[in-house]
Amino acid sequence: MTAIAVGVAIAIGAGYWIAHLQNAGNPVPLITESQAQSDSAAPADGERKILYYRNPMGLPDTSPVPKKDSMGMDYIPVYADDQPDDSGAVVVSPARIQTLGVKTAEVELRTVDAAVRASGRIEFDERRQVVVAPRFEGWIERLHVNAVGDPVRKGQPLFTAYSPELQSTGEELRIAERLASQSAAQDPIASESARRLAEATRARLRNLQVAGQAGARQVFHAPASGVVLEKEAIEGGRFMPGDALFRIADLSKVWIIADVYEQDLARVQVGQTAQVALEAYPGRSFAARVDYLYPTLDAATRSTRVRLAMDNTEGLLRPGMFAQIALAAGDATPKVTVPTSAIIDDGERRVVLLALGEGRFKPQAVKLGQRGRDVVEVLDGVAAGDRVVVSANFLIDSESQLKAALSNLVEPDADDQPQASPTRYEAQGTFDALDAEAGSVTMTHGEIPALQWPAMTMDFMIADPALVKRIAPGSPVRFVFEAGGPGEYIITGIEPVAGVAPSPAATAAGHGGH
Repeated sequence: MTAIAVGVAIAIGAGYWIAHLQNAGNPVPLITESQAQSDSAAPADGERKILYYRNPMGLPDTSPVPKKDSMGMDYIPVYADDQPDDSGAVVVSPARIQTLGVKTAEVELRTVDAAVRASGRIEFDERRQVVVAPRFEGWIERLHVNAVGDPVRKGQPLFTAYSPELQSTGEELRIAERLASQSAAQDPIASESARRLAEATRARLRNLQVAGQAGARQVFHAPASGVVLEKEAIEGGRFMPGDALFRIADLSKVWIIADVYEQDLARVQVGQTAQVALEAYPGRSFAARVDYLYPTLDAATRSTRVRLAMDNTEGLLRPGMFAQIALAAGDATPKVTVPTSAIIDDGERRVVLLALGEGRFKPQAVKLGQRGRDVVEVLDGVAAGDRVVVSANFLIDSESQLKAALSNLVEPDADDQPQASPTRYEAQGTFDALDAEAGSVTMTHGEIPALQWPAMTMDFMIADPALVKRIAPGSPVRFVFEAGGPGEYIITGIEPVAGVAPSPAATAAGHGGH
């Protein structure tokens, strides 16, 4: 056994010595860094071809080799099959589709619920209000109705007043009537003067709204049925001519003052029927009718006030209640429709993203018709059976434009000069408020590494206030914005993120601005 082991060791040593002599005559060449990069970039059979690497935050910066940005993030490879094709479609990788949360829906033929919806409040019918205001001076001796909110009937006593003015006027009338009667036979001229004096006194009493025999005390009655809205009368208190002691309103009919947006005014007409829903009575609907369209427009909200009349025989409707109004409009003919969330509207164009399959998406310009609660009629651009993107569509649209711009940078046309495109940034946060007059929105967003911004609350300009018309304040959103002038950033796309709460960084961020 010892001899065998020694033989094996000698054979191994001889083999190593021979190999060393061969390598000394033919040294192994060194691999340079450029060759290594070239080898790594060369795709094997069946692998996707990488054209270049782009900035992970969407900045117009590319690299032929892998690298990291200033934040330490890896540049993203752009493959040959990622480029927009001749039809304008863009290919998005399955991983990117999953990251964006892309959802699609089918274009359908369906009836558009084109009812004009508005918010309003119940108000008094101004034509059914009366005030009780004596036309003479006096004191209130006794109150018969002494609380706001008390119901009253027409002709019901309200209060008894004492007035020295009425007492003297009544005495003057009685003396004139007696002189006219007594002197009729002896002195016709004196009798005629007394008669004219009595007639003038009666006219003065009629102007003071005193009915019947004038005296020092006068009982005032309710001029209409209703409820007491205001009561300035106090027992024992003094009143002067014109003081409004009672205000009474008939609530058997009420008004609703609603705010209708400018874009819906053409579909609202006097006499149009409406259904009203109140939070106080869930599940119940009340009928109303358009009574009047006010002639002015609120420049801040771009809305016009509309007055609707409603019966309130049950007494359930109270002035001050908020109401949701649906004005009947449109017809029952099925139309080509897409979900409202499928529309990308940046103020200059209206497009949808057609889902072509295998991760391919194509921006398609559309012409819109009636808008319903959940869907929009499409007059031109898509057909029933097509599929459109309804979630993260504006992010894909941004991706499409970005890839088109980057491809132009890599392969410029010899006949065309390259044109700079706006830098787009994507972010997620919370929509806080809209200032329509200033054309800006307040957003709470998380960190944006591309701009080295921490999480904060700040104001952005917005390309079109209509982008946030259907987004409630406090909603979590994704949005895309561009750099404008110095220190100015403009939101060009925004959509709510259903079922996603604002990130802790966004909700806990301090206030700041740029």
